[in-house]
This record gives sequence, structure tokens and C-alpha cells, in this order.
Amino acid sequence: MTGDGLDYEHADKSCPIVCFGSFQDFLGKNEAGGIKSRNEWVHAVNWDLVIFDEYHFGAWRDSARELFEEEDKREQNDNMNSVAKLIDESFQQGDTDFLPITTGAYLFLSGTPFRAIVNGEFIEEQIFNWTYSDEQRAKERWKAKDGRNPYELLPRMVLMTYQMSDQIREIASAGEFDEFDLNEFFAAKGEGDVAEFKHCDEVQKWLDLLRGGFSETTWICSRWVRGKPPMPYPDSRLKNILTHTFWFMPSVASRYAMANLLKERQNVFYHDYTVNVCAGAGAGIGLDALGPVRRSMADPLESKTITLSCGKLTTGVTIKPWIGIFMLRNLKSPETYFQAAFRVQSPWTVDNPDGLHPNETAIMKRECYVFDFAPTRALRQIADYSCSLHPDQTISPEQSVGEFIHFLPVLAYDGSSMKQVDATDVLDIASSGTSATLLARRWESTLLVNVDDLTLRKLMDNQRAMDALMSIEGFRSLNDDLEKIINKSDEIKKMKKEGQKLSKAEKKQMSEEEKETKSLRKQVQEKLIKFATRIPVFMYLIDYREQTLRDVITKLEPELFKKVTGLTKDDFELLLSLNVFNSARMNDAVYKFKRYEDDSLSYAGIDKHESDTQVGLFDTAISTQEFEGM
Repeated sequence: MTGDGLDYEHADKSCPIVCFGSFQDFLGKNEAGGIKSRNEWVHAVNWDLVIFDEYHFGAWRDSARELFEEEDKREQNDNMNSVAKLIDESFQQGDTDFLPITTGAYLFLSGTPFRAIVNGEFIEEQIFNWTYSDEQRAKERWKAKDGRNPYELLPRMVLMTYQMSDQIREIASAGEFDEFDLNEFFAAKGEGDVAEFKHCDEVQKWLDLLRGGFSETTWICSRWVRGKPPMPYPDSRLKNILTHTFWFMPSVASRYAMANLLKERQNVFYHDYTVNVCAGAGAGIGLDALGPVRRSMADPLESKTITLSCGKLTTGVTIKPWIGIFMLRNLKSPETYFQAAFRVQSPWTVDNPDGLHPNETAIMKRECYVFDFAPTRALRQIADYSCSLHPDQTISPEQSVGEFIHFLPVLAYDGSSMKQVDATDVLDIASSGTSATLLARRWESTLLVNVDDLTLRKLMDNQRAMDALMSIEGFRSLNDDLEKIINKSDEIKKMKKEGQKLSKAEKKQMSEEEKETKSLRKQVQEKLIKFATRIPVFMYLIDYREQTLRDVITKLEPELFKKVTGLTKDDFELLLSLNVFNSARMNDAVYKFKRYEDDSLSYAGIDKHESDTQVGLFDTAISTQEFEGM
């Protein structure tokens, strides 16, 4: 408080007084080694309450080093040495006199107090939680009769994780689970205009995928699956809102290298974005780095920006238009991970958005997004975050994670589809790098089964095949469904073939019949897929590596297959002959299952098939060398 009557000397002492300050200022000394003159009054007052904001003392040593490890030396010294080290060491020793300000009570505030809780710095009676889950629950439960929802401004977060291809994982893999190493993938050298990535070609492909411009067979998938994954910029639900994003890079060199790569001719898509490189003193020290970023946005509704940083602006700052963050570096501590992630969760509203209604406020950010390309690491952070918030262990880990991801849904792309994962999946992946559910979901693809009219008619004409399918749970009404589909399909084809002029009512009827046919066809398809999802269970129970799955079912383990699926080997062979299953897609699914089965076992040092010379897929086999090289 200085000048214009706002300093302490002229303040009305009969009114409550609140003082805001920084550790650097209050702990700073004058030239003689004493208290700064402007702060003498602070030390003279016995305060009712001292509040420590952004309290991460239990994590300061590790998290602050990680956060500032790539920042310029001046910021390292200011933020780490003069503040974090002093506070950490003093408070850990129970010494509250290190801060020469007297008070009757302390209040410590933090959005990520994990290690402080785990280390027992506070007993249960001293901990009061109001978490992200609490705020989102309050928003969800708010009743219209209670007036305007005060939590409506707070956006919901969505975590989207992507499994990288085997090719890329081989280029950059490390760690306990041989995980995809983001620091290695985005490794770079040099600064400024000469900075470049170590794996420049692969990073370019990654940029192409982000915008949906990689036209060859998708490199995230195996060679049998074509198509583009649901990446951020081409997705119709995301492309129009991801106008301002934060990219959390692993190093200063990687920031410059990314900025240089984005400028190149082939990346014309990104030329519409102003790229902010938050590196060095030129970007501003501490909070001074906010100015250039905000200025680059000008009118946030009309501009587009990408902010590249490896530490700056990841804690204690608010830039409202940020709506997505790309986690492109290895972060082991949940403190640093979520401090950065929650930068994009700040509310963003615009008053009088159309210039016609002065009292109207528009909410510009209903959801915000975290994009992560190391799924195991990301879901481990989710598990740590969720479980750490319940130190009294009154609820199970599954309940903790389940509650959290109810309000922060996690979508996992596994190379074929993007699915929302549940609490069990999160804990499975966090501990082993994969989950049984995700393995099974590879068998939910509609491409695995054929439901064209010819195949359905073959099924209907073969009573034995119908009996076999109807013996499986969920297939009781299959015969009626097939008959409806084929009859209606024939009627529609006949009407179209005759080319007769239809009345409006007849067109409407035909449209409704087409919709009904599609609906019935989808139901049959789903029933067949439901059966297909039992095949992974069968594969879990067998240990035949070299033989094709077809041979294992029909020759080696027919009884086990019947117990798991309800089909005899003869029934299964009959369905194959009727072309119910797509052999090429089944080969792909078996391949992916065995790849992920290997991954889930390898983290524990298990290799059951070291001496195998080939690997059996569905109805074909490939050499071990080809399997490993794919």
C-alpha cells in the first residue's frame, strides 16, 4: 500500500487491514542486512492470520527443481534458492520463526497438496478439502430455483490420451514400463533460429496428425488399419474452440525447435497461429512473461495463439482464453502435472458479446482439454491425484478415481478407437501400462463382423447356424430380426429399382423403413460383436503362441472355447464358412491383442514365448521377426 493515502501510515486502523506480499519481498534485506524500510510496519504488527497461497512446501524441493530446471539462471535463483529452499527446510524442521512476522494462526492454501498430506505435515482435523470434484459436483447439483449457478463459469476438464505407434515407441522408449519417452521424442539442440529436433521427421508427422493432414496409412495404427485418429484440430467438436493452447515442452531447445518447425512451409496450417516462445529473459521474468502472451491474443475471439513453455506460466497465473494444454514432457510429480493442467481451467467470460445487450455475459469456455501422448504416465497421475485427496482412506481407490473421472472424463485412444475409461481401467493402466478392458475393446470394432444382406441371408437359410447363434445369450430374437431386415431391405430395393414416382407420404414411409432397417442391422451387428468380445477371454486362458487362433479353437482347445463362448468347434467353422467374421480384421485384432499382452507382461519381466519362431494370428501366422518389426 503506497501513495494516495493507501499506505499503512494513512490507513484507517479501525478497519480490517489485509496485506498482500511476496516471500522475496518480505524476506529481502536492505544494504545493511536489515529489514527493508517499506516492510517495517509488516513486522511490527501481530497479525490475526497469515495465509500461504500456493503452498507446496512438502513438494518444493523436487517440484520446484523440475518446474524451473530449464528456466534461465536468474529465475532459478529467485524462485528456488531464495524462497523454496528456505521455506522447505525451515517448515520441515518445525521452525515458524524463519518468517519474521508474528501471527496467531496460519492457513495454507494449495490445489496440489499431495506430498504435504502424504508426509503427514497436517493431521486429518487440520485438512479441509474443496477440490475440482467438489466444485464440479456443486455445479451439477445446483437447482434452478436457487438462482444463477455460481459454478457455471468453471469449465469441466477432459483428458484425452493417445497411444503412440510401435515405430515411435521404439524411437523414444524408456522407464519402468518401457514407456514412450516424451523428453526423448521432443529432444532438441541449439537455441533461437538454429534449434532443431533430434527426431525431426517424427515430430513433423506428429504435427501432421494433430491437424489431420497425414494422408498415408495412419502411423499410430498397425498396417491393417487405415484412417485418421480423432486428433485435436481436425475433430469437428474441437477445431473451432482450440484457438488458444499451451504446449508444455521438455526444454528450452525444444521450445525454439518447435517454433522453428511450425514456421516451415509444410506447416501452413499453423501459420494462422501466433507462436509465443516463453524462453529466457526476453520472454519476461516470472509474472512479466504474462504480458507478451496476453498482448499476442489482442481480441481472443478473433486471434489464435500457441504458447510454448517448459516452466514459465505453469503455476499461479491465469490466462483465460487458454482452452487446451498439450503435455509434451515427462512429469513424474502430480503437483507439477496438475498445476500446469489447471492453467486451462480458469473461467472465461465476455460481457456484452454482441454489442447489443450490455447486461449479458457469455461463457466462452464450457470445457477445457488436456492432451497427453504418454497414456500410462497420464493415468498414473490421475490415480495419484484422486487417491491422495483422501488421506483418511475412508473410500477405496476405485471409488476415489471413479468420483474424480466422473467430473474429469478420460478418453483413451488405443490405435483403433477412442473410448472413455472407467476407474478400474485407470488403476490397471497406472500399475501395469495396459488394462484388460482396453484389450477387449479392440474386439468391439464393427469391422470384425459382416452384416451385409448376402451374409444375413446365408445365416437365415442355414437353420444349424441360426440354432448355434441363438444358443448364445443375447441371440434369442435373432431369427425375427434377420427376417425383418431382409424383408424391409428387399422392399426398399424394389421401390428404388422401379423408379416409380413416390408421394410425399410414400417417401416418408420409405425413409422410416430405411431407418428401421439400419437400426435392426446395427442390433444384429452389436450382438455379433458381443460374441466376438469373448474371444479375448479365450486367448487369455490359452498359451499357444505359434498356432493360429482358428487351429487352437478347432483342434487344440475346442472344449475350452465352448465353455467361454457357448459355441462348439463345428458351429464356429460353420459361421466362418458363412463369412460372418472378417478374417483380415480378425488377424489385425489378434495381432494387437498379442502385442498388448506382451506389453502387459514385459513390465514384470515375463516372456513366455522367447523360443517361438512364429506368431499365430487368426487364420494365418507370421514370423517372430516380422511380428517384432511391425
